[in-house]
Formats: sequence, structure tokens, C-alpha cells
Amino acid sequence: MKIDWSALGSVFGVSLAFTVGLVALFTLGINGLARREKAAAQGGSAGLAVTGAYVCFAACAAAVSYGIYLIVAKS
Repeated sequence: MKIDWSALGSVFGVSLAFTVGLVALFTLGINGLARREKAAAQGGSAGLAVTGAYVCFAACAAAVSYGIYLIVAKS
């Protein structure tokens, strides 16, 4: 059996990049919700931060759903 190391490295690199991107996106969503809490404590409104947080969470859910679809479709 011959292992294609360049393909294995490519898969590792892409999966690492997408994992870091997904974690960063989720972190932005959490940060948006934290800004909402901070604005509520100060008596203001943070509609844009909440909308951004929901967009980030929706993008995370879409990326995870697409990944699951790829796994199921290729089986």
C-alpha cells in the first residue's frame, strides 16, 4: 500500500483552515451577543451586533450541515 503524503497533507491543511475559520466565526457570534448584554446594561441598543451574531451562527450551522451532507452523500 502506498500513501499519498501530499494528498494527506492537503486534506489536513484544508481541514485545519476550515476548523480555525469556523471557530473564529463562532467566536464573533459570541462576541456579538456579549455586546448586546453590555449595551443592555448601559441602557442602549445593539441591534447590529445581535444581527451579526445571528448571521455568524447561521453560517456556522450552514457549514456544519454542508459537511454532514458531504459525508452522507459520499458514503
